Amino acid sequence: MKTLHAISVLFGAALALALQSGIAQAAIKTQYVDYMHGSTPLKGYLAYDDSKTGKRPGILLVHYRGGLQGETLKDAEMIAGLGYVVFAEDIFGKDVVPKTVPEMTKLTDIYNKDRPLMRTRAQSGFDVLAKNPMVDASKVAIIGYCFGGTVAVELAETGVPAIGTVAVHGSFRDFSPEAAKNIKGRVLILHGAEDEVAPLPEVNKLVADLRAAKVNWELQIYSGAAHGFTNPTNAAEQRADREYKVAIQRFFKEIFGS
Repeated sequence: MKTLHAISVLFGAALALALQSGIAQAAIKTQYVDYMHGSTPLKGYLAYDDSKTGKRPGILLVHYRGGLQGETLKDAEMIAGLGYVVFAEDIFGKDVVPKTVPEMTKLTDIYNKDRPLMRTRAQSGFDVLAKNPMVDASKVAIIGYCFGGTVAVELAETGVPAIGTVAVHGSFRDFSPEAAKNIKGRVLILHGAEDEVAPLPEVNKLVADLRAAKVNWELQIYSGAAHGFTNPTNAAEQRADREYKVAIQRFFKEIFGS
């Protein structure tokens, strides 16, 4: 009996090790992808779980004002871990990564003041994702953080075939109210109640546009959370960071039907 017990323990340990090895092999794969918007070279960031096979939903991620670095790359990998192909597109241009807040503001101002450029630049990334052989082009959504929240809504308002759009501590100025009627899918807004960059009246203006256009929308407001709560600085923002991740997981499951 002792021998059988020892064999059983060894088998169990070997099985656990095998499972751990399988999980390790299923790590998220990432790669940079060069593409173009007209004559402008761009470089996006692709993330996916290579343990999955066949086509699956795709999510276009629009970066915050810092561009394609740090938080953007981590967010892409986090969402890819939910089972989706994630493409963090490049709005600023290949290898353009601002280092200071003034540099970030200078770059974002270019696109905030030129909405046609913002829309077509964002569309170029959407097209790259939709054409990826791993992606089911009928199941594509958009998520944007900070400045990316502006871009995500602006892109959705062009009528791009996205079945969902998420804005995480986004900014919502200078949209054309009538453009909301072009949105094809659902909209989820995740926002801090104490956001000093995009205060609640700004959020309410977007909600009014969505209501008038009869878009299927949802708003979650996190008490005590300021702008950029996904990089939390206090307990309220830590809670908001946890809850937004739950919210996007639920939202994506609902719109993708899985």
